[in-house]
Amino acid sequence: MEPAPAKAKPQGRLLLSTQLDAKDELEERLERCVGIVQALTNGLSEREANDALTANVCKGQQQHEEVCLGLFTLVLTESAQAQRCYRDLTLLNRDGMNVILVKINQILMEKFLKLQDVPRTQLVWLVRELVKSGVMGADGVVMTLLKQIAGGDISTKNLWLAESVLDILLDQKEWVLKSGMLIAMSVYTYLRLIVDHGTQNLLTLRQKEVDFCISMLREKFMECMIIGRDLVRLLQNVARIPEMELVWRDLLHNPQVLSPQFTGVLQLLTARTSRKFLACRLTPDMETKLLFMTSRVRFGQQKRYQDWFQRQYLSTAESQSLRCDLIRYICGVVHPSNEVLSSDILPRWAIIGWLLTTCTSNVAASNAKLALFYDWLFFNPEKDSIMNIEPAILVMHHSMKPHPAITATLLDFMCRIIPHFFPPLESQVRQGVFNSLTFIMEKRVLAHLAPLFDNPKLDRELRSMLRERFPEFCSSPSPPTEVKMEEAVSLEMDNHVLDKEESCYDNTEAAFSDDEEEVNNKGKKREFRFHPIKEAVIEEPADITPWVDQLDDTMKEKVLQLQKSSDTETQCEVMQEIVDLILEEDFDSEQMSALASCLSELFKDHFRGDVLPEEITEESLEESVCKPVCLVFRNLVTMQEDNSGFSVLLDMLAELYQKQPKIGYHLLYYLKASKAANGKMMLYESFAQATALGDLHTCLMMDMKACQEDDVRLLCYLTPSIYSEFPDETLRSGELLNMIVAVIDSTQLQELMCHVMMGTLVMFRKDSVLNILIQSLDWETFEQYSTWQLFLAHSIPLETIIPILQHLKYKEHPEALSCLLLQLRREKPSEEMVKMVLSRPCHPEDQFTTSILRHWASKYDDTLGEHIKAQLIKNNNQPRKRQSLRSSSSKLAQLTLEQILEHMDNLRLSLSNTKNSFFSQTPILQALQHVQASCDEAHKMRFSDLFALAEEYEDSQSKPLKSRRKAPATSPRSRKGAAPPTNNEEESGSSSASEEEDSKPKAPKRKRKGSSAVGSDSD
Repeated sequence: MEPAPAKAKPQGRLLLSTQLDAKDELEERLERCVGIVQALTNGLSEREANDALTANVCKGQQQHEEVCLGLFTLVLTESAQAQRCYRDLTLLNRDGMNVILVKINQILMEKFLKLQDVPRTQLVWLVRELVKSGVMGADGVVMTLLKQIAGGDISTKNLWLAESVLDILLDQKEWVLKSGMLIAMSVYTYLRLIVDHGTQNLLTLRQKEVDFCISMLREKFMECMIIGRDLVRLLQNVARIPEMELVWRDLLHNPQVLSPQFTGVLQLLTARTSRKFLACRLTPDMETKLLFMTSRVRFGQQKRYQDWFQRQYLSTAESQSLRCDLIRYICGVVHPSNEVLSSDILPRWAIIGWLLTTCTSNVAASNAKLALFYDWLFFNPEKDSIMNIEPAILVMHHSMKPHPAITATLLDFMCRIIPHFFPPLESQVRQGVFNSLTFIMEKRVLAHLAPLFDNPKLDRELRSMLRERFPEFCSSPSPPTEVKMEEAVSLEMDNHVLDKEESCYDNTEAAFSDDEEEVNNKGKKREFRFHPIKEAVIEEPADITPWVDQLDDTMKEKVLQLQKSSDTETQCEVMQEIVDLILEEDFDSEQMSALASCLSELFKDHFRGDVLPEEITEESLEESVCKPVCLVFRNLVTMQEDNSGFSVLLDMLAELYQKQPKIGYHLLYYLKASKAANGKMMLYESFAQATALGDLHTCLMMDMKACQEDDVRLLCYLTPSIYSEFPDETLRSGELLNMIVAVIDSTQLQELMCHVMMGTLVMFRKDSVLNILIQSLDWETFEQYSTWQLFLAHSIPLETIIPILQHLKYKEHPEALSCLLLQLRREKPSEEMVKMVLSRPCHPEDQFTTSILRHWASKYDDTLGEHIKAQLIKNNNQPRKRQSLRSSSSKLAQLTLEQILEHMDNLRLSLSNTKNSFFSQTPILQALQHVQASCDEAHKMRFSDLFALAEEYEDSQSKPLKSRRKAPATSPRSRKGAAPPTNNEEESGSSSASEEEDSKPKAPKRKRKGSSAVGSDSD
């Protein structure tokens, strides 16, 4: 124990380190910020220190960030001062705590495992305080914290973290309920963790987790539904717990109890689970290691990495449950690029085979097989991805030779799961598996299934069952050919793949084939991969022969020189010389097309892979735009638009754009990333007009779509600039927004929200936001939730978009309705809000209107009462003929008296067992009296309980008041010919109500009501 103090001396107070470790950059920076705060406050009283810090913060953004990070670090390292430092932080911070949220996320994703005990405890404490304070974006931090709770790990630290985060969610339940994504993510996390906490000493924690999950599922099932089919898988694992069994039974047999909009378990099972949920059950460290193996490690060299992963995460008995999380992640999240698929990088099926063969528990093995086949059971080619079902078929195919038992057990599982998964849905499961196998053959993942299903290595009973279940796939179209192909496969596996598979599964040393065999077998391997993906990735040397001869001698020489150059610097010099030749007066523009074809072929490598650097700094950005193709951009930026060479270079780019469409978003990236192009973003508009498209909007949308398909990080990086520089093209429709929300993850969503909050990004404006939100109603669930999150980050009044309520149907648009409901509950009701809420059609399963009216009735009863009274009287007084003559444009906004009464009756029933006195308010009772006096008998009978409230109110009034009420009620009826009888009755009701409300003389009342036909319409 002697050396311990010596090692501790150089160590900081934040992260664990040894004497051999270099000083961590993040820790160094945070310690510098602490030094700045201490230098400013040393020797000062608390008030003087506060003044000094405030004065420093006011100097600029850098000083603000330094002070905030200094206080943040003191919170983490000085627990005794944490409360005071957090108080100072809340007073001094000027960016909505954004700088703190970003730093917490960075620590959670990159440094959490290295945190010392005190900072780890304090970090969770700080997150709790941020949640208590209702800081915008704190839900994103909580979701990142949830990700750090490891599955299959019952170590003290992990249990402490699981319980600490659960306590935050339980203590701040009202805050949790405001975020649909947080609800879903926390339910997904704790349903999974319940499985690990079954031992006697963990039953208390498990009970808390069970209670939390049940409360969320019961109260917010529609939010939990966005999880998709994996929610059923997790619930199935915990269904034996008595409390959970009740939820499970309701899910299967009584779905309406959970939510009126939930039609049954099939609705969940047909919804694909978003990769965000599958990824949330792997810690950042696990995720990094898995992604490294599937993108960097060569097939045959994976043993050391698998051994490390096994020791770190899969060595204990309880860690067996983690295998399901890993398999679901590999199938649903790890979708390799074309370059990786065509290389000798470790394939996904090999990792899954290793996970299956090293499983030591029968229960875990069964669950792992279910995780592998889960997307098969209800597979829909139109919604689901081939990449989700590809690993299972390839594991079976490649295991047939070295490990026939693995193939046999998987095929047996596939057959038996059809009748046993859920007997009432047997036909749907059978169709899902059939769809999967059909799609696998269509996409050429395997050429034929007969060699797999009818292989002599399988026992007779299994082959018989396969023939019975899948007769379509057991017969080969041409038996002789198939025999040869199977022999070729066996030979290939003997020479090249087999040894590596054995290495993968059995953890033995890999034996490599000769180089010649490697080359010969490459062609054969392609036959058994996903063919369409594979075709596009064959790399060949650039061949410019067809075009280079069309160039004049000088240009031809430079292009050939460019082809021979290997280093970037030389290529840039030659490219500048080519640009100089283009700008010469005697340049023949007829060569433009041939030159563009040559450059497109020569620079094709520049358009592959990621454009944006992994770590974004000024240096890395400048380095990323130092490519030969960027020389054209740089020359354009430095020219004046009236320069003759400007249009020539634009024409050159337009020609290049026809050959290589990616040039468009590369230009956008250069204009944002390069210092030389600062403020020149509008150059892109000139480029768009020079292209064959000739239109800025079309060109911009096509380029952003290409960027979306190639690089999501780059798309997010460009988004603020695109929206700010081209507002007319981006804000008038939802086209670009849909591209963004279709591919971003929760971290990128949070970053975009931060940009909006800081004012560097505007994605909606008042004149078009309603139209865009209406467009979004047809998008996927997560896309809609992301759209609403981005909208709520803006400061646009809710009344701007409240008319969207007229377009929302309770079964078709649950996402928009749930977001609107949460937002409306924060608002004080206005007349327009109440009108729109009441205008929703009544349906026994649609609880939207009743729920928001009930909430308003408990918080703003007076205001709501006045607004409902106004709507009742206005719609009661509305002449029927005038109402029917309204223009078609206002039909959606039309509100009928019957609708209002139905919603009022539903609200009455909802409040019947409460102490709420909403229906005892004078305005409501007066309005009901007013309506009762003029409505027909059918309505009086239908809403008798509602009108009974008004009658009780009338009985409670004094007799003289009643006699006074009758006088004006009969008076209008004596005036004949003024209006039809129905309208006279309405006038009578309105007059009496007005008399009760104001107790004014009768004459003025009659005078005002004399023009009721006009007056009521103007109201």
